[in-house]
Amino acid sequence: MTTPMEEEQGQECPVEGLLKMLSGKWKPQLFRLALEAPLRFNTLLRQLKGSNKQSLATALKEMEERGILEKRVVQLKPLHIEYTLSDKGKALIAVFRQLETIL
Repeated sequence: MTTPMEEEQGQECPVEGLLKMLSGKWKPQLFRLALEAPLRFNTLLRQLKGSNKQSLATALKEMEERGILEKRVVQLKPLHIEYTLSDKGKALIAVFRQLETIL
């Protein structure tokens, strides 16, 4: 039998879920850059000083899995992959803008 306290601990606050979704070494920067233009991996490695391939790939993959970014293979030569904000990611723009005004 579970107690009310145990049930509350199992439920995640929606804001907590959002913060977890966007927390991490490069995720806020990736989100900000995705507002400006599609993201390309090698360009990001040059733009984000101190980043490395593994941490950047992990952050992009997690953001894609959470539905914030969409991955698209561009069939132009040279073949490359671009990441853009998904509809879910675009819905978060207002939240980020509001946070910027507070800080």
